[in-house]
Amino acid sequence: MRDGTDFVELARIWRGPVVESVHRGTVVVADFEGRLVGSWGDAGLMTFPRSALKPFQAMALVESGAAEAYGLSDEYIAMACASHDAQPFQTALVSDWLGRLGLDESALVCGPALPRREADQATAFAEGGPRRLYHNCSGKHCGFLTVARHLGAGLDYGNAAHPAQRLYLEILSDYIGRDASGLPMGRDGCGLPALALPMRDLAKAAARLSLGYSANPARRAAAKRVLGAMQAHPDHISGMDSATSRIFRATQGRVVLKGGAEGFVMALVPERGLGICIKIADGSSRAKYGVLARTLGHYGVLPVAEAEALIDQVNDPITDSTGALVGGTEIVFEKPVPTTETKATLGFWLGGVKEAFF
Repeated sequence: MRDGTDFVELARIWRGPVVESVHRGTVVVADFEGRLVGSWGDAGLMTFPRSALKPFQAMALVESGAAEAYGLSDEYIAMACASHDAQPFQTALVSDWLGRLGLDESALVCGPALPRREADQATAFAEGGPRRLYHNCSGKHCGFLTVARHLGAGLDYGNAAHPAQRLYLEILSDYIGRDASGLPMGRDGCGLPALALPMRDLAKAAARLSLGYSANPARRAAAKRVLGAMQAHPDHISGMDSATSRIFRATQGRVVLKGGAEGFVMALVPERGLGICIKIADGSSRAKYGVLARTLGHYGVLPVAEAEALIDQVNDPITDSTGALVGGTEIVFEKPVPTTETKATLGFWLGGVKEAFF
């Protein structure tokens, strides 16, 4: 963070009549040429998109010919893009995928984990406890393993210098319009390299991906297949009836999205050639999908009334231990009716909003 305008107030958490928490963040919208369509906060903010980059990683699986070589349907392509809940249908796909490669889960770089949902956790404990198969990134790791197998490379795909990682960097470089190998690199929670990049660059890359942009015909075909797989299998991307799948269905696939850890989400709007990136400053994920829904209404991707209804569908209710509703999440940026009294602070309106239209 460089100054107070890097992030603006995006959401408030209410408990009864009092604001209990405030989520600040940045929203960036760009077109395929990298022109800034809109920005709340600093569009140049450098951050880690984390799992939001998975669609670009999955493109290597298709472009290399690995997906075809191993007979992978679109369900597997969607799983390569997924941060999944380890529901039975998802772990069955990962298990089958490893079998196609002649490998078991010990080949996965990611560590053992448990399913996200309590019912599935009970089954997991009954069957032996945490497994690498259950890790929410195991589909992505299968994708890298498949590319490694197809290229005849070693299985140390977690190495940044591995051919599978280099192919991914080449693809990302094409979409951001500069060499991605020079970007700051950390390590993701699943053990693979994690890149940081300016939000404006990723918004441009998302817009380009939405249009299948590339001078490389195989890459254009890969982009089309990855997006088609995500649109066809929204429940694979996270879990059944997740916020992600609700947005896919509410927009009838006209918006393709992928969340990332620490409050990040990327969305693509193919019919408009737009890329949207959202980062919640404190790393919380509970407001990011509501912020995305408001953004979709702001740009007419959804009618305003539908976008506002979608906010309620993707914001988790705030309840007590009995399940009684005790609070809620309010998205405060860019109210659809600006003449209506807002609960956003005066400082938000005077110091936070930056929008540029071209």
